[in-house]
Amino acid sequence: MWLFAAFVAIPLIEIALFIQVGGLIGLWATLGIVIVTAILGSFLVRQQGLREMNRLRASFSTLSDPGEPLANGAMILFAGALLLTPGFFTDTVGFLLLIPQVRAAAFRWIKARVTVASFAMGNKTQDNWAPHGTGRDTIIDGDYEEVPPDGRTTHQPSGWTRH
Repeated sequence: MWLFAAFVAIPLIEIALFIQVGGLIGLWATLGIVIVTAILGSFLVRQQGLREMNRLRASFSTLSDPGEPLANGAMILFAGALLLTPGFFTDTVGFLLLIPQVRAAAFRWIKARVTVASFAMGNKTQDNWAPHGTGRDTIIDGDYEEVPPDGRTTHQPSGWTRH
């Protein structure tokens, strides 16, 4: 029900803000602000998105919890969608999500309400997980030659095989 309310309330808020701001500063200035916020927002989203992608890669390489960089990346992506949507309310929320302290507070709020059942990193073996670096992965290098049963061929040569 709250999602339906958001889909109704947000466009109404945006329309009211467009009417108010347009009445104060005029049509062209209002449209200019919308275009400038979209351009500035896309630049900031790209810059912060690349930074979070580097943090995510670093967390994978150090085998640390990637939860925060993933959540930050999702919030930055959501901020980008809001900033590209024309409107003052959505731009305000989008710019707020680009502030690292706001994202950190949102992450703490979400983290307090989400329970992770399990988290594992490693290679899945037949019945259990093998952590990285256990030496259980064995690589055997060898050559082979395919021999048909009874020495006869089972198919026609394809043109890609040597005879």
